[in-house]
Amino acid sequence: MRTLRTGLIIAAVLGVADIAAAIAGGGDTPPLPVAIAAAALGLITLVAAGYGRRGRRAAVITVIVTRVLSALGAVPAFFADDVPAAFVASAAVLVALTIAVVALLIPPLRRQAVA
Repeated sequence: MRTLRTGLIIAAVLGVADIAAAIAGGGDTPPLPVAIAAAALGLITLVAAGYGRRGRRAAVITVIVTRVLSALGAVPAFFADDVPAAFVASAAVLVALTIAVVALLIPPLRRQAVA
């Protein structure tokens, strides 16, 4: 249960970061469609994390999916030429934390399915 709670907390922080980055960027960096998608994924993550805390399996799966999609959206920062180093570093942190969230949330899902 502790791993589930920890994973949901990290996911919620990432969701807030997605929303904050979309608002702070103002449509310049990242581009407006990417910012809107990131904000939507962040909001969905926050709502799903709230339900996941109550033990809803579908909500935990939703958190995993939204975090993976958000991390995939950050991957182009590693390959584009004109991305500032700070954005590449934040994308690396996002991907690493997403891997941690998935690693923390999958075992409780498996235990829940068996029970």
